[in-house]
Amino acid sequence: MIDNFSIALTHGLMAIALWRMLHRDDLDHEVSPRLQWQQRRDAERAAEARAGVTGAKAGARQEGAEDA
Repeated sequence: MIDNFSIALTHGLMAIALWRMLHRDDLDHEVSPRLQWQQRRDAERAAEARAGVTGAKAGARQEGAEDA
């Protein structure tokens, strides 16, 4: 009786684990390493561009203040 229970329990737990693994959202979404690199590069470039624009605006304000 205990043997049947232990087999049923372990198989039931494995079935639950398999069910949960197969129904994960990220299982169907695979991103290639090159695409990840490109996305990271583009995000870094955008951040640098925002920082550069902010710095340029701040520099223009300071120059305008010196002229006045």
